[in-house]
Amino acid sequence: MIQSASSTRLIRTVRRLAAVAGAVALFAALLAVGACGRDDDKGGKGKRPVPVAVAEAQSMNVPVLVAAIGNVEAYASVAVKPQVGGTIARQLVRDGQDVAKGTALFTIDQRTYQASVQEALARLQKDEAQSKKSEDDLRRFQALFEQGAVSREQLEQVQANAIGLRASLALDRAQVQQARLQLGYASITSPIAGRAGHVLVQEGNVVKANDDRVLVVINQVEPIFVSFSVPEGHLAEIQRQSRLGLLRVETRSAEGEVLDAGELSSIDNAVDRATGTIRLKATFANKERKLWPGQFVRAHLRLAERENAVVVPAQAVQTGVSGPFVFVVKADLTVDMRSVGVLPGPDQSVVVERGLAPGEKVVVDGQSMLVPGSLVEIKTPGGKDEAQPKAPAAKPAEAQPPTAPAKQEQGPQPSAMQAPLAPVPAAQAKAAPNKAAPPPKASSASAPAEKAPAGANADQPAGSAP
Repeated sequence: MIQSASSTRLIRTVRRLAAVAGAVALFAALLAVGACGRDDDKGGKGKRPVPVAVAEAQSMNVPVLVAAIGNVEAYASVAVKPQVGGTIARQLVRDGQDVAKGTALFTIDQRTYQASVQEALARLQKDEAQSKKSEDDLRRFQALFEQGAVSREQLEQVQANAIGLRASLALDRAQVQQARLQLGYASITSPIAGRAGHVLVQEGNVVKANDDRVLVVINQVEPIFVSFSVPEGHLAEIQRQSRLGLLRVETRSAEGEVLDAGELSSIDNAVDRATGTIRLKATFANKERKLWPGQFVRAHLRLAERENAVVVPAQAVQTGVSGPFVFVVKADLTVDMRSVGVLPGPDQSVVVERGLAPGEKVVVDGQSMLVPGSLVEIKTPGGKDEAQPKAPAAKPAEAQPPTAPAKQEQGPQPSAMQAPLAPVPAAQAKAAPNKAAPPPKASSASAPAEKAPAGANADQPAGSAP
């Protein structure tokens, strides 16, 4: 009976260990399924295509352009100042007015100058009468001298008087001209055709001759100049092309809009030693007046024409630490980052000197989400994306059933005379998990063991009293 109790405890312990091992195996299987799911999610996110817009690199003949920042200058600029003093009687020009050559701008009080003209005219008339009298006297004395009626001394005196009056008459005529000129200066007119700026001195102010104050500034804007500087390395080619003919210059705004086209008109006579550049000046008709004095523009000097050049949109070129680069879409719809050399091109495009071949597709929108090797999907103008090669989807990890615990070797089996064990109640197992059952009391050594009735305590061996 003692052996039967030991076997019972051993079997109970084995069953408990088997239950614990099964729970551990189930927990490990669940952890494996979760890890596989996370790995699949990461793999899917890494391979998700990035929507981009692309353009194809084209081969065409493009002009060789030298780009520079230019400053617009007036073709002619005049600071209007008074040449005579007085009170400004009338202001005939307003701010921003277009004026023609000879247009009246201001009128200074003319009464003083009109009086000066009248005075000079009166003096001239007086001297003219005296001069006429002296000429008559001279002719008369010459006749008398020939007759011997007067002496030579008297004749010479009359001649001197006549010559003096002639000089006085010339002086009077000059004074009349001077008075009229001063009167003309009292009416201030525009010396050139152009546009007036702000009127700085208004009607009623008193000005003086050659005053430091400027009345108004007139700028001629049709035609107009644009001056810009280019590196001295282009000087030889510019001189060679200018000998062959006029060089074309194009001006653009900061947004790339073409403002006007003109011709190179002058090359400075010296290279700036401080910057190593040569200053150029181009002339533009400026009929639409898109160019304005003081404005900064982008000047493009056309030197020659480059044949079979690779051209891409300007927005395809990005700038990195190593210089400009583009993202090229390969046949498998992944991107490759390439360093390129670029030059200015026509119509918001650039010329790629190296790093790109005609027909290759470059990304023009969506570069911020790309890295080398990224998978992309190309957005078409219609709004549909091109078909993408589907990457094989990762198979979800199948949940593995918990592995059954290894079959434990059975301990010594009870003899045929021993009754089968009943399950241990939970309350009893918690009450005394390690308490061993008391040894049974045998009534007789040779008495056969009786079967335990149903519901008997499992801790009590067969044959023991309930």
